[in-house]
Amino acid sequence: MRSKLTPQQKNDLLSAGCAILAVALLYLFFHFSGIGCPLHFLTGINCPGCGMSRACIALLCLRFHDAWHYHPLVYSLPFALLVYLFRKKMPRRIYHFLIFTFIALFVTIYLVRMFDPTCDIVTFQPEQGFIFRTIKFLFT
Repeated sequence: MRSKLTPQQKNDLLSAGCAILAVALLYLFFHFSGIGCPLHFLTGINCPGCGMSRACIALLCLRFHDAWHYHPLVYSLPFALLVYLFRKKMPRRIYHFLIFTFIALFVTIYLVRMFDPTCDIVTFQPEQGFIFRTIKFLFT
């Protein structure tokens, strides 16, 4: 017996697939244009997700230690995807709690990495950002 998807489930899968494709294409554009991370390119400050792409690539290559080094939350991505896909089947309070927890973890790890002088993944160099360099060029 074959299980059929409801129109809503088909729409959710199509939306998730389009979102994943759009993010992948955007990442490819940033990678091949030399921009890399757009936030870092503009401001010189790394974003909370810095290292996540490298962590995913390390996981695909089965380099688990490297994946953890690049971004510890890489192991939570499958769980986050499941939460997103089944968000309509879970109680709203639980869904909101999980989203809040995920965001709080991202912010906490970001702040720890930002203020850790030995961290080579997250850096604070606003003078390297496009905005700072443009302002400096215009006013000097």
